[in-house]
Amino acid sequence: MKAKKFIKRTLGLAALAYAGLFCVFYYDLDGKLLYYVVEPFMKNHFDNMEKRDPHTVPYEQIDGEYMKLQ
Repeated sequence: MKAKKFIKRTLGLAALAYAGLFCVFYYDLDGKLLYYVVEPFMKNHFDNMEKRDPHTVPYEQIDGEYMKLQ
């Protein structure tokens, strides 16, 4: 009796997980999350980073030193 109950419960949880993953795929919820939540956060983060102006670096300067922020 316990084995049947365990199997039914396991299959039910698997069916719920499958339905949930199908909804994520069908409605493209992962892409919407990336577009509406992650991308604005990343844009804000990277737009506020300190950047060097490449026009102010002498041409003769070594690439390794160019990459260092002062």
